[in-house]
Amino acid sequence: MGDIIHSIILGIVEGLTEFLPVSSSGHMILTNKLLGIASDDQAIVTFEIIIQLAAILAMALVYRNRIADLFGLSRRTESLGTFTSGHSAPRRKRLNLIHVALGIVPAMLLAYVLKDVIKGEGFNQAPVLLSLVIGGIYMIVAEKLSNSGRIRVKSETMDDISYRQAFGIGLLQCLSLWPGFSRSGSTIAGGMLVGTSYKAAADFSFLMAIPIMVVASGYEMLDSYKYITGDNLSFFIVGFIVSFVVAWLVIVLFLRFIQKVRLTHFAIYRFILAAAFWIFVMR
Repeated sequence: MGDIIHSIILGIVEGLTEFLPVSSSGHMILTNKLLGIASDDQAIVTFEIIIQLAAILAMALVYRNRIADLFGLSRRTESLGTFTSGHSAPRRKRLNLIHVALGIVPAMLLAYVLKDVIKGEGFNQAPVLLSLVIGGIYMIVAEKLSNSGRIRVKSETMDDISYRQAFGIGLLQCLSLWPGFSRSGSTIAGGMLVGTSYKAAADFSFLMAIPIMVVASGYEMLDSYKYITGDNLSFFIVGFIVSFVVAWLVIVLFLRFIQKVRLTHFAIYRFILAAAFWIFVMR
């Protein structure tokens, strides 16, 4: 398994990378390699599911009001004035569960069909490094096309996203099934390619992460829970807490400074990471 220091390191890596467009799975594979931990060890696989669930919990905490709103449980009310006839003005359109379903179903279906392929060759180091590079190029192209005006921004906020845009983002999210590509990178860049603003795409990407990661992690946990034993319980608990705290901080800070940190910055980081790992570890 590893010691508590390894648990802290892996928790930090998961919390830092899960929701940023840099690929958490790629970072976990590379970190395990550097720490000398076997990525296919079932106890480690279970540990990674646990710390991913911690990151999901942090995301759900940040977006708790929007989640409540999706299910009609929000106490928030909107005062949009009234018509002269005395009738209430129509509510402003809001993102709903249909948008979320359109955004997550394509990738979930494809992941189920390709699960054996993804778990096989997809998690080898060379494909992950290649995915980091190709994903970075994809992000740069998406940002340049959006900023050039060739793609008209039709949705400034998450609530402006149309069903067609949600489905388009869902299709592009399928790219993230290649380990190292990044789920948030594929969806944020995908949103910009179908005409949403950077902020709207990021918000929708983060909100979609909750159900898709809960389903994926829950499915994996059906076979993995038995690897949580008394001997390694502290390893799991420490990793969970660290991942939750770091993920919460990353989400809050990223949303606060989103306009200052462009996709191109993350793409450059991906290129540097892939090159450094290739030169110093794989050669």
